[in-house]
Amino acid sequence: MFTVTLMTNHAMYLDTNLVANLRNAMGGGAATWLDPNHCAEFDAPKIPRNIQTVWESLSAEGVDMVWQKAGDRKRKMLLADMDSTMIQQECIDELADEAGVGTRVAEITARAMNGELDFEEALLERVGLLKGLPEATIATVLEKRITLMPGGPTLLATMKANGAHCALVSGGFTAFTQAITAKLGFDEHHANTLLAENGTLTGDVTRPILGREAKVEALNRITKTLNIQPAEVIAVGDGANDLGMLQLAGTGVALHAKPTVQEQAKHRINHGDLTSLLFIQGYAKSDFVTA
Repeated sequence: MFTVTLMTNHAMYLDTNLVANLRNAMGGGAATWLDPNHCAEFDAPKIPRNIQTVWESLSAEGVDMVWQKAGDRKRKMLLADMDSTMIQQECIDELADEAGVGTRVAEITARAMNGELDFEEALLERVGLLKGLPEATIATVLEKRITLMPGGPTLLATMKANGAHCALVSGGFTAFTQAITAKLGFDEHHANTLLAENGTLTGDVTRPILGREAKVEALNRITKTLNIQPAEVIAVGDGANDLGMLQLAGTGVALHAKPTVQEQAKHRINHGDLTSLLFIQGYAKSDFVTA
């Protein structure tokens, strides 16, 4: 048995007829509305062979669809990427913009996140372009340029209220993950450390560089410490360096992700916000905890 979840963003309503028609076509049971306006789910005995075509059709109408094995879907751990996932920006791009090399760095970032470039090489090239930038610029960027992804505070508050461990693992920088961890309430954070001398960025980071494999290692290490299994983790990210952890986690979600990530991730959310991760775990809107 499978559970099929249908969701829209807050700007549009989920059509009751659409839910009923899809449920009937899949031979599903009665629909449960987790949000009276935006989310419904139903159980179905099997997933049709044309599910990808159905997903594409729904996505074109602004509807996200996730299907997974029925049963207890609530996860004991959240493992999240930061840039373009828990926040709406790429921190390195914002720093580069302040340094006057924004266009060049943003181009490299886009290619790296789509898997077209080696992550470590791309990171070092971009960080090198920040050489000479005042370290104080980090605080300026945090204050003026960084905004939380919608739904993030509710996601963290609800999962933590239900006993989940929440970890932030980023290929970005500790100066930013520390601030986001404090703001959202993550239990721990891991990222790369920008090096500075006399208040100025040197254009380098500490080694080893935290990339794709380090995120997988973090998932394995943290779950072992918590005495839980990777299957009990929900992971979310948007870039190619997130694919390893998304594929290892019991529930791996590509959120507004790059094309290559969407092609390989288990689940995709292209329209909803981070509260979609609660819906696909079976939480109703009435269960949400506001931060």
